[in-house]
Amino acid sequence: MKALITGITGQDGFYLSKLLLERNYEVHGLIRRSSNINTNRIDPLISEYLPSGQLNLHYSDLTDSSSLTNLINKLLPDEVYNLAAQSHVAVSFKNPIYTTQTGTIGTVTILETIRNTEKNIKFYQASSSEMFGGVTGESLNEDSTFYPKSPYAAAKVFSHNVTKIYRESYDIFAVNGILFNHESPLRGETFVTRKISRAVGRIYQNIQKKVTLGNLDASRDWGFAGDYTYGMYKMLQHTKPDDWVLATGETHTVKEFADEAFKIVGLNWEDYVEYSEKHERPNEVHHLLGDPSKVKKELGWEPKTSFKDLVKMMVEEDIKLAEKEKVLIDNNLLKPSWEHSN
Repeated sequence: MKALITGITGQDGFYLSKLLLERNYEVHGLIRRSSNINTNRIDPLISEYLPSGQLNLHYSDLTDSSSLTNLINKLLPDEVYNLAAQSHVAVSFKNPIYTTQTGTIGTVTILETIRNTEKNIKFYQASSSEMFGGVTGESLNEDSTFYPKSPYAAAKVFSHNVTKIYRESYDIFAVNGILFNHESPLRGETFVTRKISRAVGRIYQNIQKKVTLGNLDASRDWGFAGDYTYGMYKMLQHTKPDDWVLATGETHTVKEFADEAFKIVGLNWEDYVEYSEKHERPNEVHHLLGDPSKVKKELGWEPKTSFKDLVKMMVEEDIKLAEKEKVLIDNNLLKPSWEHSN
């Protein structure tokens, strides 16, 4: 089996690639050409699988339709997983055009290319719980109404709908995975969960004093990215294409996440967390809770990692990372330039 993954250098790209490689897939990953190519997350996979040719990396871009089309036609993969996006909601307000372009053009290009090939290529589109907008406290499923409240969410709604259009119009095996928030030690440091776990590690190692957050009452359905990428894989192995919500069915506030994270090192979160309005979104999504009933029933998928285990996993890894940073600081090889560290 041969798979093409856009966004392979991201958190989900690592966990999905690892899963497929361990199942003896030939994996091809898309890397956006830039002056600063960061493959840190997948470096362990590169060293293990690149020499044998089981893992292959290609330069292309979701906004470069010609390059993307040529690559798919050259590879003719069995499966395409479209994970790439400018995925930070707050950043999407600052860079709405780039966010919208990467979130829409690539999806249409891939679907149009698949439509015009003779091979039956299966397609996975990474949809998002942000599409719902969190306007009510209800549990959200595949039939819930979309109410996007950011450029990122609006782009995701477009790609979600166009995936359904191609599936219904051209009989393409195309699925949407509506994933609620999923985290890991590989989560980007601009996301609130990782910002908290990194701060806990640094505060524990005495190289940071405080962490500043936005809306502490924002509530999210947080799961482990490794569990969710297995759900992606399961969707493309199903007998017929459809759309599925992946979620834990539990919701926790940012305050609860911070409390749980600081408790792991025996500290009171209120002594170290400060609030700043500048970290609030222009259009806040207050509450997201997913209903994974359909995916449990039809695909037999359910999350294996609890909320507490997820927080513990992230904090323990970031304590190790902060310990390495402290050694560099103590040897004057790194300056303590983090938030409130001076």
